[in-house]
Amino acid sequence: MNAPSDPSVTPTDEPPRGDLNGFKRYFKDDLIAGGLVFLIALPLCLGISLASGFPAIAGVFTAIVGSVLTTFLSNSELTIKGPAAGMIVIVLGAVNSFGYTAGVDQVADMQAYKMALAVGVVAGLVQIVFGLLRAGILGDFFPTAAVHGMLAAIGVIIMVKQLPIVVGQSATGEPLEILRELPHLLMNANPEIALIGGVSLVILFGLAFLKSRTSISFIDKVPGPLVVLLVAIPLGMAMNLTSDHTYTLMGKEFAVGESDLVTVPFNLFGAITFPDFSVFLNSETLPTALGWVLMFALIGSLESLLSAKAVDMLDPYKRKTNLDRDLWAVGVGNMAVSLIGGLPMISEIVRSKANLDNQAKTRFANMWHGVFLLGFVALLPGLIHNIPRAALAAMLVFTGFRLASPSEFRSVYRVGREQLIIFATTLVAVLATDLLIGIGIGIGTKFAIHLFNGVPLRSLFVPTLEFDETSETEVSVHATESAVFSNWISFRRRVVEKSLKQGKNCTVDFSDVHLIDHSVMEKLHELEGEFAREGIELNVVGMDHHQPFSRHPMAARKRPLVSH
Repeated sequence: MNAPSDPSVTPTDEPPRGDLNGFKRYFKDDLIAGGLVFLIALPLCLGISLASGFPAIAGVFTAIVGSVLTTFLSNSELTIKGPAAGMIVIVLGAVNSFGYTAGVDQVADMQAYKMALAVGVVAGLVQIVFGLLRAGILGDFFPTAAVHGMLAAIGVIIMVKQLPIVVGQSATGEPLEILRELPHLLMNANPEIALIGGVSLVILFGLAFLKSRTSISFIDKVPGPLVVLLVAIPLGMAMNLTSDHTYTLMGKEFAVGESDLVTVPFNLFGAITFPDFSVFLNSETLPTALGWVLMFALIGSLESLLSAKAVDMLDPYKRKTNLDRDLWAVGVGNMAVSLIGGLPMISEIVRSKANLDNQAKTRFANMWHGVFLLGFVALLPGLIHNIPRAALAAMLVFTGFRLASPSEFRSVYRVGREQLIIFATTLVAVLATDLLIGIGIGIGTKFAIHLFNGVPLRSLFVPTLEFDETSETEVSVHATESAVFSNWISFRRRVVEKSLKQGKNCTVDFSDVHLIDHSVMEKLHELEGEFAREGIELNVVGMDHHQPFSRHPMAARKRPLVSH
């Protein structure tokens, strides 16, 4: 994946840095980019928080505190830190396990919320340990198809859970249970709420369609969530949603009111909520709490690492995030926001891409987006209260659709049929079980496919490499047996130590490797970029006689058996 060309960037340009000089020099660029990202972030923070079973303001706390704090801790120049749709399933699962009732019992809901905050604090501490132990490289272990399958499953779950809210209904239970009830819920939609939700969906999907069909820069820069708010808020006012009342349509009575709007406190300090650490002191809740700590820390870290790496590949200045430092920074941010009532945060890809598209130059754009959020919720809480929940739910349905869109299936299939098998297996497994078990099944499926393709069991985790270091300027590496996702971390470490860290060019010969999988093909491409940024070369040779699994340049490839 190549970074988009930027006519304003030339090879001789000094990359912008998030230091005092960069703050002064790129103040205007970062301020504008942060302001534009804020317009996208505000409704998403509110919607993600509500969908997670947290108060709406919790997501805003996360973006404000997290973005300002991580700006000074991480060296990631373009990523935006904040709550993410990919964490909804995990956070909602946690509060549900602690007794969340979705508004039926407010005391029980507050207790579940506080217990989930305690989980967030400990998970943040685990992420700090991950960063200190240099665990950022673990993002390279998970196979691409399994990760995308997990994200697609999250997208399906988000859509299934939010569609009832779009039409003024509510639903609880497992995704497959809600899916069975969905036709009934849609048939009994509240017409006024469904109108707001339906119009919001039309705007989001219609704008996305226009952007894909036109090259007009103005349309491409229009933030869909902002347009939704500009339409949905007046619609809610016209329907007098601030006042509880009923109306009759076609002989049937419907109720609407303030419960259909976002509830936010008018005093931010009064909304601060502290964790309940008793969840770790009770023998009955301790195992459950520790399980959610693992889910928060592992899935949150994985999503954050993948987002940071993806943004680095898009950065026109080719700057590289220190993933260990970024993971440590996210952990500190998660501890801080969980201590005051916020959602877990990650390096979020959609807002980060918007940040890049709006010409952000340094990490201070992340800070400014948080500052804008703080100013808005402090000065205009009444305006936030006028946002219909159906509009926020529509935004999340759109987000879920993008995670699980047909184009995702097509993209995976183009890489190879075996990738689609891994992708689909992970998706179904997550829906049928949970995220950790689901992605574990996806990884197991990839192992099974590798063994079926003749990969020796001994080389699944340990690469077989021979190094020739006789030259002072170049290292030659001869690989045998297999180069697959599960032995890539060791493969990469040894190559980097012998060549990149020594400032030597490197040639890797794969002529005697039986199988090179898709994950390794992608990561070799990333490694070539790392070498290039240091002014040295990584040459990959010996694939001429391997048979690719598809026409995709990153497809897995296998050396055919040679008959003697």
